[in-house]
Amino acid sequence: MKVLAVNGSPRKNENTAVLLRSALGGAHENGAETRLVNLYDLNFKGCLSCFACKRKGSLCNGICAVKDDLKEVLEYALSCDVIFLGSPIYFGEVTGVMRSFLERLIFPNLSYNDGELSTFPGKIASGFIYTMNVPKDVMEKINYEAIFTQNQRLLELFHGKSEILISNDTYQFHDYSKYDASRFD
Repeated sequence: MKVLAVNGSPRKNENTAVLLRSALGGAHENGAETRLVNLYDLNFKGCLSCFACKRKGSLCNGICAVKDDLKEVLEYALSCDVIFLGSPIYFGEVTGVMRSFLERLIFPNLSYNDGELSTFPGKIASGFIYTMNVPKDVMEKINYEAIFTQNQRLLELFHGKSEILISNDTYQFHDYSKYDASRFD
């Protein structure tokens, strides 16, 4: 079994990364080959809307045609049995690099043909870990659930079960006394 974790946080050793490494640890303990990718280490952009993946006779096979640092990650991702995604919530949404990753992962596998949603021939289970300093009641009031559900449905285009883990009220700083942040402790 192959398991990939994709970290959409700029912090490689904080909340999101810790939870992703924990998920990978459990997979590794159960015999899986595991790998962690930090998106902020890569040079890439979101979908360029080139439609190379939608052309008749395309050889893309579900992999974005753009050749940049993300290409090898996308190839690896589509060969996995499980993908864990993790992102902090910034201004009510996943980070920009995570959104760009999702565009490049999902769009080449989204069918434009009647009667089919996905062109992906395999099955990949997924889990999405969301971290935020927002308390649960505020998260519910703002309706972040809509964002989480939309991403879950998109990941189900890979024909596997998709689960969500939410971590509320997370740490932003190691020493809050050094920051103008009286609303948080």
